[in-house]
Amino acid sequence: MINENNYFDHDADIGIIGYGKSLEDSFEEAAEATFALMGDLSKVTPKESVSFEFEESDVELAFITWLNLLIAKAQANYLILASFKIKRMNNHWYGEGQGEPWRDEIERGIDVKGATLTMLSVKQTNGQWRSQCVVDV
Repeated sequence: MINENNYFDHDADIGIIGYGKSLEDSFEEAAEATFALMGDLSKVTPKESVSFEFEESDVELAFITWLNLLIAKAQANYLILASFKIKRMNNHWYGEGQGEPWRDEIERGIDVKGATLTMLSVKQTNGQWRSQCVVDV
């Protein structure tokens, strides 16, 4: 569940945080936090999906790549995404987002332009993963 613990203040931009038992879970929750800034995800149904693959050995850069590919694919297809899955096999990542085209019933939020390297951190503490960065709005 996305709540105030998934965000932190950062000047004119917004910091997002994803938590999870696995690295992938934290990436998925961070994606949800990012898209929750853009619109009311409770009104979104998984009618369409976008998928992609990429290579990255650095988990922090993989996190940024994941978010930016989701944002770019959603914008290119005029979609709001609400459900996310990412899988990792060594340095190869498989990502998917599900959602639907924007419609009047989905209240729009902030336009997120992309994920940045600012305050980028992906780490595991006491068995919990935390992935965070600042998104440009």
